[in-house]
Amino acid sequence: MILKSNLMDEMAMKRALKRIAHEIIEKNKGIENISLVGIKRRGVPLAHRIARLIEDIEGVRLPVEEVDITLYRDDLTEMSEYPKVVDHGTRFSVAGRKIILVDDVLYTGRTVRAAIDAVVKLGRPQSIQLAVLVDRGHRELPIRADYVGKNVPTAKNELVAVEIRELDEQDAVLLYQQEEA
Repeated sequence: MILKSNLMDEMAMKRALKRIAHEIIEKNKGIENISLVGIKRRGVPLAHRIARLIEDIEGVRLPVEEVDITLYRDDLTEMSEYPKVVDHGTRFSVAGRKIILVDDVLYTGRTVRAAIDAVVKLGRPQSIQLAVLVDRGHRELPIRADYVGKNVPTAKNELVAVEIRELDEQDAVLLYQQEEA
């Protein structure tokens, strides 16, 4: 992989997440009945950051849950001949709530579809919305984000890597070019 460019630095990420927090409040006419659900792995710390930003604005901390989509992936057999499937036992109430899924990068839409399946299995939410830090295009399913930090048109041979301080020791969104074989 060859680093092609730095798409977002720490300050750009903070601005994007703050904008997303404001848009969530505005679109939902407040924060009543909202739960943020981070998609493991990097969606979870992003959901916590958005919750803190909303708390700074509204004075109320939204519940933050997490969903592990491993059991719901439609490409599970492509990942390994004998995939390891683990049920993490995540159970939280979604019935009648506005669920906002949070993820780092929206690409084909398959991760989001799997997350929707996982959430709906827990009950019937009032609505499901999607917040992503980066939308890189190339959708394979009819899925769009309600809240986007940055739209980044990419080629299929490029990789968008989100680094998050909680997991990677820095905040950055990097664009890599895959090397030709």
